[in-house]
Amino acid sequence: MLKRKEFILGAAVGLTFAAAATAGGVISWPGAQAQSVQAGRIVPSAGAAGLAFAPPQGAPLSFAQIFDQVAPAVVQINTETRIERPRGQGGAMQIPGIPFPVPIPPGARAPQGEDGADEDDAIEGRGAGSGFFISRDGYIVTNNHVIENAEKITVVLSDQRELSARVIGRDEATDLAVLKVDGDDFAFVAFEEQNEPRVGDWVIAVGNPFGLGGTATAGIVSARGRNIPAERSSNYVDYLQIDAAINTGNSGGPTFDIYGRVIGVNSAIYSPTGNSVGIGFAIPVSVAKPIVERLMRGEQIQRGYIGVTVADFGREEALGAGLTAEDRGALVMDVNADGPAARGGLRDGDIVMMVNGRRVRSNTELTREIAQIAPGQTVRLEVLREGRRQTVNIRAAARPSESELNNRAAGTDEGTVEPTKPSAPSGEVVAGLNLANLTPTLRQRYNIPADVEGVAVTGVARGGDRRFTAGLVIFQAGQVRVNSVEDMKAQVAAARRAGRDTLFLLVRTDQGNRSVVLELPTDAN
Repeated sequence: MLKRKEFILGAAVGLTFAAAATAGGVISWPGAQAQSVQAGRIVPSAGAAGLAFAPPQGAPLSFAQIFDQVAPAVVQINTETRIERPRGQGGAMQIPGIPFPVPIPPGARAPQGEDGADEDDAIEGRGAGSGFFISRDGYIVTNNHVIENAEKITVVLSDQRELSARVIGRDEATDLAVLKVDGDDFAFVAFEEQNEPRVGDWVIAVGNPFGLGGTATAGIVSARGRNIPAERSSNYVDYLQIDAAINTGNSGGPTFDIYGRVIGVNSAIYSPTGNSVGIGFAIPVSVAKPIVERLMRGEQIQRGYIGVTVADFGREEALGAGLTAEDRGALVMDVNADGPAARGGLRDGDIVMMVNGRRVRSNTELTREIAQIAPGQTVRLEVLREGRRQTVNIRAAARPSESELNNRAAGTDEGTVEPTKPSAPSGEVVAGLNLANLTPTLRQRYNIPADVEGVAVTGVARGGDRRFTAGLVIFQAGQVRVNSVEDMKAQVAAARRAGRDTLFLLVRTDQGNRSVVLELPTDAN
């Protein structure tokens, strides 16, 4: 699972020493005095020019000089927040995004009211992260999640001075933020934008893991262009993957190349434990630098928005829909009823192939293309709808904040009722599923709104796809809308005549529309 490096970077990693391959003996490093050599004992070479530790070719002898150079520009960021706690929940608090009360962690201190009594509406939270000076006059780069909702921000410099900081700007979509402290003579570092890091290049991370401060770790660039599905910022960021150890508290800190130039801003780790396992992610300079410069100028980061939920339409989906493996795109899953896309005529089930003449092959590519459209401008989408290419023109709006979008998504399930399951499946068996035409009785039984059209799933036959449950509604098969069991049977038959063993479906659920590639049973049903 992905874990935020919550705040701080750094760690101690190290040089890969060139050690001779061991064949079973003991390795000891050469000393100043000559020693007798025992049988079976391997004595390494003293290295080039008499050095005790010789690095492999192309590797630096030490990162010490680089660390000494850049460390004064790296800072620790301490934050104080208030977490709302609903009244009447005793020792529990409600955290946004979590649908149930969470116990107050040990050591958390509830604030005192003016009369000295404990208030029952909030507790005090503290956090720590990393950042770095990007200008002499006190501008600091960090992650948005480090300072989000902070009521007080304190920056601790490498010489242990503590300065109060204020937020200049932040961008939730890329998880970047800019702070400012008073002063005009700070050591600072610069983004490297001329030379992009290569996979295998050395990197050094400096920061504040676990609140330790002033910690350096080293490693290499493990990969470029990483997408992290669990992170909303992946819509706009192709991450650098690094193996320099970064842990809780590293977030917002810099990753340097061996010349002391910033090549990334640490943001997340992949870990089954919550601690570093050598897979960290940094926002590359190509994304960070333009966003930081705009935030420093006081600009708000606005992106285009059309109001749709999209998913990848990949090779498997394309073949299941009777298309070719090259017909990849972005599948429109849901269209906001009051959004720009709905007004422009976009429909769920449309497959977006081009945006303003530019080919898109994934939902991420579509999101990034739309983000570049200025609010108020018209965007031209070429879509595949029911087997035919069509053009849809949409006037883009300004994208809401990520918090607002998350709140909308969280509110989707509010008020939904668990469908009442029938005592036995009804309808006909088609492709391993019990299907029935929608009737007032079925709508009432499964709480299906009157404006939903399609075919109701009432059960799964022997050997059928167990991902389906009673109450789901199939509204598209292949590239065609289905409104009856006969429509569904016709699409299954057409797929079999074409020699296909899968069928692409769009399915309505209580949590939103989903795409499914259904494996067709070998029997006639």
